[in-house]
Formats: sequence, C-alpha cells, structure tokens
Amino acid sequence: MIFALLLCLIAQDTVPAGYGTLRRDDIVVSLATGSIEIQVLPLDERVIRLLAPDTYQSLTQLVRSRAAEIADAGARGATERPTLVMVTYLGVVPEARFNPEELNLTSRGRLFRPIGIVPLSPTWSSFQLDARQQAAAIYLFEPGISFDEQLTVSYQGLASDAWSHSVRLLDQERARVKARAQLPPRGE
Repeated sequence: MIFALLLCLIAQDTVPAGYGTLRRDDIVVSLATGSIEIQVLPLDERVIRLLAPDTYQSLTQLVRSRAAEIADAGARGATERPTLVMVTYLGVVPEARFNPEELNLTSRGRLFRPIGIVPLSPTWSSFQLDARQQAAAIYLFEPGISFDEQLTVSYQGLASDAWSHSVRLLDQERARVKARAQLPPRGE
C-alpha cells in the first residue's frame, strides 16, 4: 500500500518537476472565522509540480516521510489511493478552537468529507490554538476530487470558491513550465 501511495506522487500525465515558479501562497485557499484562519493546499502531484522547486521538494518529502501513516489512515478509510490535502489552522485570538472534522471539499457537485487525518503538529490533538499558533495535518479524501476545475472549501457554514482563481494560475504556469522544459540548459 505504501508503494501505491508513492506511485501516486509520480503522475504520468504531468509536467516535469523543477520548472515551476508559483509560491504556496499563490494557490492556497483561505477561510477565516472570527477566531481561526484555515489554509487548504492540495498535495496532488499535478498541482505541486507547478510550485517553486524548493516548495515542491519540501511537500513531496513531507508526504514521503508520512507515507506509512497516510497508508494506515487510507486503509481505515477503505481506499488505497486517497486524495491528499494539507490543511493548516492558524489561531487569530487566544484559545481559538477548531474542529478538523468540519472541513469539507465539494468537487463536481459532490461533497467530500475527510476519511482520515494525519497530524503534522504536536498541538493538533488539543483542537485549540493560541493567537499566531498553528496546527497542520494531511487530510485524506476519497478519490474523485478534481483540482482542474472549481472546488469549494467549506468549514462551519463558511465556504470559499477561491480555487477557481488558483485553477487559472495553475493553467498559465503549466504552459510556462512546458515552454521552460523545452529550452536547452544554459551554457549550451
């Protein structure tokens, strides 16, 4: 199962790694309540390959380092190839509470609830943050989410369709990456 997960990292129909220039903040979807801010970043290979090389390597290494935990969570959720999304909760006020189970994605008219969560922060299990403190996790969703079209992120009655802006940026960057990859290396 871990091998299947790692194979998901290397998509066959994607642009080459190392040519992207987008920053994480260019494509992250943010939501804010009065007490927390939520940042959602898809870890889909076709998305993260368009990020700057250091960010791409960092995210790829993060997923690889947690592959066993992701595989276990995927097995508990009855899927070998879950869709992975990194979610970060940021405290805006002291003692800000968050409920990780209430974050959902809607893609192609279908609501996706998390089938597993792999915490990345030691503060995760308290479900509470101080001002400027953060807690991050990798969320697992069933396959079927499309990051090539509109996606809605929702949490406790709030919703954001900001991913549509990210789709346009990703499409533009994909074309630029393909062009950059065709250029001969400098010095030749």
